[in-house]
Amino acid sequence: MKASRFIKMIVWLFSLLLTNTSMANQVLNNIPENYNKASKFVFYSHGFIVEGDNPMPIETKHGWGVYDFPGIKQALSDARYTLVATHRKKNTDPFVYAKQLSEDIRSLVKNGVKPTHITLVGFSRGAFITGLTSHYLQDIGVNTILLAGCGRLISSKHSDIQVYGDVLSVYEKSDAAKSCAKLKAKSTALTSFEEIEINTGLSHGAFYTPSDEWLVPVKNWIAAKMNLG
Repeated sequence: MKASRFIKMIVWLFSLLLTNTSMANQVLNNIPENYNKASKFVFYSHGFIVEGDNPMPIETKHGWGVYDFPGIKQALSDARYTLVATHRKKNTDPFVYAKQLSEDIRSLVKNGVKPTHITLVGFSRGAFITGLTSHYLQDIGVNTILLAGCGRLISSKHSDIQVYGDVLSVYEKSDAAKSCAKLKAKSTALTSFEEIEINTGLSHGAFYTPSDEWLVPVKNWIAAKMNLG
């Protein structure tokens, strides 16, 4: 009887461990209701083509192919932090969305989450949103990763926009969206800035799938900045 109870307890503990691991690796559409001060968060903002109902749209004009939003979310997820990757509605206003996202992040910080434990990641239109969010959080300075998305951030129309905290830029050599050097130059209160050029020959489509070329340096940078160990 004792042996049977012991085995049942072991099975129960193993099941609990698997459940907790699964929950920790869960990808959420919004910030969870329950978290603690030690929680760590990564926010991924997808490109414009994904806005709407289809999580895997196909870009045919330039031949960039399928935008694998589900695959990118899975690849970016990690048991050491909560990944929040919202599927935005069609024609979302980036300024309104970024403002709301910044307020949500302020609530995390107000409740004890360290700014260094929060990382924003965005590609293309999502990078513009990410840059705007960093701008709105200038007094907090969370971690910011921009993937092929400095075009609008450095345009004369948005000359007032700056990014703050620790910033990583990743761009594709064959893409029209190039270096964020001009954004770095006008962002006078940066804590740090790093930039990586990848060379896949896939233009903007290089970020449509969770390829190691951009994903590995991004996850390594996140791990270093958020002290994931």
